[in-house]
Amino acid sequence: MTQNPLAAYRETRVRTAGPGQLVVMLYEEAVKQCDRAIDYLDTDLKKKPANIEKVNKAICKVQDIITELMASLDFDAGGDIARDLFSLYVYFNRELSEANIVKDISRVKTVRAMLSELSGAWVVAATKAQGSGDERRSGVNIAG
Repeated sequence: MTQNPLAAYRETRVRTAGPGQLVVMLYEEAVKQCDRAIDYLDTDLKKKPANIEKVNKAICKVQDIITELMASLDFDAGGDIARDLFSLYVYFNRELSEANIVKDISRVKTVRAMLSELSGAWVVAATKAQGSGDERRSGVNIAG
């Protein structure tokens, strides 16, 4: 079976990434999907009704990623940080749901900004963990 070279690269990248790197990839994709939703919301949806479905698809992808991040939290190891992240993820999902219903670009921009900030923090954490050899390959069950 011939596979798309880009898809093969992405699959290899995911398979060889450590837990921290996987979290960073999730955040990066969430930010990318927020950007797509923002771009589509920035058009006149009455003139381009096809963009309504594109907005919905992008926002749903972000929500799927956030749900995956929620599921990966380790509350025993992560303590307060994991609980705080969980609360943020709940907030993100609520804001995105509302943004999707009323097509509110400002809510998507708010979530995007916060995801971007968290992504930057995870890049630093993943880099430090990788440098110290602290990354475990067992899965994405992150502490916080």
